[in-house]
Amino acid sequence: MEYLDNLPPMDLMRSEKMTFVQLIIPVESAHRAISYLGQLGLLQFRDLNDEKSPFQRTFVNQVKRCAEMSRKLRFFKDQIHKAGLLPSPHPASQPDIELEELEMQLAEHEHELIEMNSNTEKLQQTYNELLEFKMVLKKASDFLVSSRSNSTVQEREMVENVYSNDHYADTASLLEQEMQPGPSVQSGVRFVSGIICKSKVLTFERMLFRATRGNMFFNQAAADDQILDPSSNEMVEKTVFVVFFSGEQARTKILKICEAFGANCYPVPEDVTKRMQITREVSSRLSELETTLDAGTRHRDKALTSIGFQLAKWMNMVGREKAVYDTLNMLNFDVTKKCLVGEGWCPIFAKAKIQEALQRATFDSNSQVGIIFHVMDAVEPPPTYFRTNRFTSAFQEIVDAYGVANYQEANPAVYTVVTFPFLFAVMFGDWGHGICLLLGALVLIARERKLGSQKLGSFMEMLFGGRYVLLLMSIFSIYCGLIYNEFFSVPFHIFGESAYKCRDSSCSDARSIGLIKSRDPYPFGVDPSWRGSRTELPFLNSLKMKLSILLGVVQMNLGIILSYFNARFFGNSLDIKYQFVPQMIFLNCLFGYLSLLIVIKWCSGSQADLYHVMIYMFLSPFEDLGENKLFWGQGVLQAQSLIFSVILLLCAVVAVPWMLFPKPFILKRLHTERFQGRTYGLLGTSDMNIDDEPDSARQHQEDFNFSEEFVHQMIHSIEFVLGAVSNTASYLRLWALSLAHSELSTVFYEKVLLLAWGYENIIIRLVGLAVFAFATAFILLMMETLSAFLHALRLHWVEFQNKFYHGDGYKFRPFSFASLTDDDD
Repeated sequence: MEYLDNLPPMDLMRSEKMTFVQLIIPVESAHRAISYLGQLGLLQFRDLNDEKSPFQRTFVNQVKRCAEMSRKLRFFKDQIHKAGLLPSPHPASQPDIELEELEMQLAEHEHELIEMNSNTEKLQQTYNELLEFKMVLKKASDFLVSSRSNSTVQEREMVENVYSNDHYADTASLLEQEMQPGPSVQSGVRFVSGIICKSKVLTFERMLFRATRGNMFFNQAAADDQILDPSSNEMVEKTVFVVFFSGEQARTKILKICEAFGANCYPVPEDVTKRMQITREVSSRLSELETTLDAGTRHRDKALTSIGFQLAKWMNMVGREKAVYDTLNMLNFDVTKKCLVGEGWCPIFAKAKIQEALQRATFDSNSQVGIIFHVMDAVEPPPTYFRTNRFTSAFQEIVDAYGVANYQEANPAVYTVVTFPFLFAVMFGDWGHGICLLLGALVLIARERKLGSQKLGSFMEMLFGGRYVLLLMSIFSIYCGLIYNEFFSVPFHIFGESAYKCRDSSCSDARSIGLIKSRDPYPFGVDPSWRGSRTELPFLNSLKMKLSILLGVVQMNLGIILSYFNARFFGNSLDIKYQFVPQMIFLNCLFGYLSLLIVIKWCSGSQADLYHVMIYMFLSPFEDLGENKLFWGQGVLQAQSLIFSVILLLCAVVAVPWMLFPKPFILKRLHTERFQGRTYGLLGTSDMNIDDEPDSARQHQEDFNFSEEFVHQMIHSIEFVLGAVSNTASYLRLWALSLAHSELSTVFYEKVLLLAWGYENIIIRLVGLAVFAFATAFILLMMETLSAFLHALRLHWVEFQNKFYHGDGYKFRPFSFASLTDDDD
């Protein structure tokens, strides 16, 4: 025991020792002190203003100002992306500015950009209208060429024509009005011209036909150019139309329908000379507007480019300022309103660094009063903090996804670094597939710096975060694949020749009949001669099933041993005596003995049936084992009544009440002794506080509930007893998934690749190779990888961690500028 106590502590085995501290900061140095602590990132502040809403806190106005500046910066960022510009990733080096000066600059830039956008939008709208007018003039001229040259309506613009409200003119058909004698003012055909979105043309025409009862003639032509929509900043296809009709009522209906469909109507004179003159004027104004718009766009792009050089720096600065004021809002003013009081958690190793940062803040702010930093006692449990690196962080996240470790609780991530990829490889064992995974992991690691600075999608971000997990999974898959002797399901004679050969030439085609053992066993892994033999499946099933049980029993024993180290670390002798000891006895009397028999069978080469040995050891301990004898003296041992098998069974049975009954009754006795004579408390002064009592007394102020403790212990005992059986059976998933992976690889190799390779046609071979590659990549390397990953995750979360891991803690989340993201407001 002394040797264990003298071992150096592991960084990841236990979380960092934390201490609860109080800060008393003068107002004049508060901002600088919090900024320095944010740069250090080793102090987690406690919110002392929980009862206050965000709008009732001291620095709410500063937070609002920072939020407003963040909104302006997001507006600049959107404008830069909309303009097709890229913000500079490396901001230009300029002297630092104060927050007030930055606020004024941002307001000026926003006002300037809003004004430029407004002017550009107005100019673009005018440009669109003139461009539409030009296209309407061009297309409508083609429609009006066939009009009568002597008609009086050719001298008037369509929008300005006002005709008589003759009832006959409103109701008669166009053909009847043309045949009626009289001036064209009363009986002539009129028209409305305009432009509409191409997607609305069919509905628009149908509505016009119904509204005029068919008394109209609709002409349309596609516009030559697309129109820029200012609202969506996208090019829109439009169609020019001319509607011929007769009557004032029809004109009113058509104009209302045009307005409802968002069609723009433009007056087109019938006089060719006027049309040409208007077209020249419109073209001249369009060229002027194009020049003006180009100059405005260049000016705006120049302004956005200058903003883009400083955008990252400004966003970082504003984000830090807002984080500082949010943290200051978690502090309390003292009664004199001259100091801020803060409380929080920090690692013990960081105390010196924090004090140095606070002294530097006092000096830089020219404060006459120093910052007081002292340690306090806390009732609440400390947060959990593990110092991880790029390699261990992914494994720690796997454990934290189940639950964050309690303070100073044994960390499963230490063992998960090895056991997780190894159990994955047991299910995925194929060194060909392992090499493919290894290449993918090496690519991610080689491009680590580049990918780490980019914003990745959810899938790629998850894959990149687990690159080192993928690396170890691939390495262990290659190792297990060499043991299984499978390379895309094909065996190889890597470590020498097979131990078997044919008895004579007649068995050259047989894979099992006529084979004799000619040399020492194959030195590493499965002998290649087993592949394709009649006994291949029974042999591999037996091997992988027994291997799964061995691995499961070993890992469950490791979990129980870790529960011992937890109890010993926290000084809980009850858990050692009444949980650890009976659990080890129960598990190993049943499944530990089974594992021992498996190892003995492998070492001795015995043909004994372990099912028979295990069943009849308990049902008929006096029966002769016969051919199922595994080692010398086993029959004698098992035949001795109440000496061997019955003792194992009795030990397993006794372990159950050993776990269930003693602990609740001992806890009740200890509680009674501890608080005996404290029914009547001491009569103290009003200055006495319950916090003055020792920690042990504070922890047991609540009444001890024996029934609740007994039920909890009973649930825990039943869960372990049933879990010992079900968890051992659960490890058989290692055998099942390994067998499924191997058989799928065999099917794809034999029924796809070899079948296609049997044809002489090169096209069939290429198709077979493509199907084999597709099946290998998407089914074996993606779906099977995900399946094995999830099953390995289940084995760690349920079968391994439930033996010792509570996971009821909470993470240490220090105030740190490094943890700020662009999405933080």
